[in-house]
Amino acid sequence: MILCIETATPVCSVALCDSEKVVSIRESHENKSHASLLTVFILDILKEQNLKTSDLDAVAVSKGPGSYTGLRIGVSTAKGIAYGSGIPLIGIETTRLLFEGMKIAADFNGDVGPDIVYCPMIDARRMEVFYCLYDNNGKKIKEIEAGIIEGGSFSEISEEIKIIFSGDGSSKCREVMKRRNNVFYDDLIISAKYMHYPAIEAFKENKTEDVAYFEPFYLKNFLATIPKNKIF
Repeated sequence: MILCIETATPVCSVALCDSEKVVSIRESHENKSHASLLTVFILDILKEQNLKTSDLDAVAVSKGPGSYTGLRIGVSTAKGIAYGSGIPLIGIETTRLLFEGMKIAADFNGDVGPDIVYCPMIDARRMEVFYCLYDNNGKKIKEIEAGIIEGGSFSEISEEIKIIFSGDGSSKCREVMKRRNNVFYDDLIISAKYMHYPAIEAFKENKTEDVAYFEPFYLKNFLATIPKNKIF
C-alpha cells in the first residue's frame, strides 16, 4: 500500500493505493484547508483500512511546483511519516500527476492519437503559470518551466497538433492564446488519486527520495519569457 498526498494546489487530497487501484480517497476543495485537514484525512483513511503507517510500503507526495505553503505542509507531513515509520519516500512532480488525470479524461473524451501534446498548467500569479509538455505516452518533451502566457505562446508547435491544457492555471489562458487546435479541460481537478500509477512505477523502480535532504520543487527562478523552444 502507498499513501499518496497532494497539497500543491488549493485542493487537499489523500489517497491510499495498492498495486492495482485506488483503495480509498479523501479530499477537500476548500482553499487553505491543508493544515487543518491533511492529517485528519490520513488518519481517517488508515483507520478505515485498519492500518498503521508502519504497515505502508511507501508514502508518495506531490513535490511541486505549486503553492509554497501547500508544498511545505505536504512534504513535511510525508517526510515525518516516512522517517517515523521507516518506509520509503516518493516524490512526484505535480505536472506528472496532473498529466495522468488529463490522459484519463482524454481517453474518455475521444481525444486520442499520437499527435497530441498534453500541457498541465499550475497557477502561479497574474498570467504566470508553471507548465510542462508531455507526449501521448507520458514522456516529457519540455521540462517544467515558469512562464507568462501571451497570444503567441506555443505558436512554435504546428497547429496540426492538438494541445490539451488543464490545471488551475489553464482557464485564465484560454482567451489569451491565439493558436488554433487548443483544447481545454477546465473541469479537471488535481487529485491524489492520479498519483497512483507514477507512485507504483517509482516504487517498483526504487526511485525514492532521501528523507533527510528532500525539499519541495518550488521553481522559484521565474523568467518572464514566452516559450520559444522548437518542439515540433
